[in-house]
This record gives sequence, structure tokens and C-alpha cells, in this order.
Amino acid sequence: MQIERLALVTGANQGVGLQVAKELVTHGLTVLVGSRNFERGEAAAKAIGTGAIALQLDVRDHASITDAAERVRRDFGRLDVLIQNAAISNTSRPPGQSVEEHAKTTRPSVVSLAEMRAVWETNVFGVLVVYQAMVPLLRKSQNARIVNVSSGAGSLARNSDPAHFGRSIFGPTYAASKTALNALTIAMAIELEPEGVKVNAVSPGFIKTNLNNYGGTGTLEDGAREVVRVALLGPDGPTGTFTRWENETIPW
Repeated sequence: MQIERLALVTGANQGVGLQVAKELVTHGLTVLVGSRNFERGEAAAKAIGTGAIALQLDVRDHASITDAAERVRRDFGRLDVLIQNAAISNTSRPPGQSVEEHAKTTRPSVVSLAEMRAVWETNVFGVLVVYQAMVPLLRKSQNARIVNVSSGAGSLARNSDPAHFGRSIFGPTYAASKTALNALTIAMAIELEPEGVKVNAVSPGFIKTNLNNYGGTGTLEDGAREVVRVALLGPDGPTGTFTRWENETIPW
């Protein structure tokens, strides 16, 4: 299929990922709506309309990732934009439990290793496996971009500051997984810089989504804004950055 620009958004059947997919379509991109559940991905793509195509992709399933990459190769021959948005914050947080209450259950002294592994499997290892599967397709693009959707909660610089408001909830599951994602972002940016492929991390902010039991304060439009801006950077855009909102830089 001949198209101008092709983007893949993981975890795009709901939340910020869905909003990002919607906005990229309005910018003229064809968007692959990555979804662990294909039926939900189909429903999301249908809701977006022309320019959105459902793609079954479970970032925890290597076979699913391989199949998704093969479909992109077969149907399109390349990938121009990869937005690694799929993430989980936990597997066991009870409905209605606040972020602060949940943080007490994930302190280093008491955290469940099974819980930590589950979160990192999606937020860190899943990102790396998708990268490895898709980077040959990105290398076929004339102007490829990767945006890793991170979180300010993963900033070591901020959490090292005793005055930082979020310091008390920093822990080894979700927040530290985003720290690891930031490290992956730098490693990817270093690897692909000689080829002109831009790799950046973006924090969408504290957005009201399923990720936080809808306890966030920002809108989906707020959360998508910086992701879309960075995804659409031109050839002279930066690589290896960590930003939010209107190009506000977050310290690593």
C-alpha cells in the first residue's frame, strides 16, 4: 500500500495512545492502532476513521510482536514513526486505592517480585523487543522517529531532590520502570544517531486514564500534545531528549 507516512502506536485502543492515534491521522499519517486485543483495536480504528488500521500487538508476547512486524513489512515495506505507548502501572491495585496508598505496597522492602517483573515486562522489556522487531522497518524510512512514552515519575534527578512533590511515591515498579525506559531511550538514540533516526522520551503528564484508576488531573488532549509534537519533528529536530508539554525539558 502506498502511503506518505506510517506510524505505529502501541497500546492505542484507549487513553493517551488512542488520542495520539487520532491526532496523527489528522496530520495526514496512516496510523496502525496497536492493541493487545484485536477486537478492541478494530473498534478504536473504526472510531478514528479513515487512516487508522488495527494491528494486533501484545508487547509481552514475542510471537505477537514478530507477526506484527511481518505484517508491516508485507503490507507497507517500512515504518516512519514508532510510538511506544503501551504500559501498565500495576497488576493488583484495588479500585479506588490512591496512588499514595498503592506506593506503600511497592516499597523496596515489601514489593512483590512478581509484581515488579510484570510491570517491567511491559514497560521495559516489551519496549525493547518491539524496538528490535521494528527497527529494520524504521531504517527503510527517509525520516524515522521513535517516541518512548515515559513519565516524569522516572526522573532520578527530580526524585533525588528532597523537595520534589513526587519523591514519596518513587518505587521499584512503575516509576523505576520509566527510569529504565529513559536509559533505553538514550541507548537507542546513540545507536541510531549515525543513521539520522531520532529517538526521544516524552512525559504526557498526570493524565486521567485507566493507568492511574482515572485519578489523573490532565485531559487526554493534554497527554497527547507533546507526544504528537515530538513525533512530527523535522529532520533538524533533536534526539535523546526527555520533554513534556511545550518542549519543557525534564532532567534525567
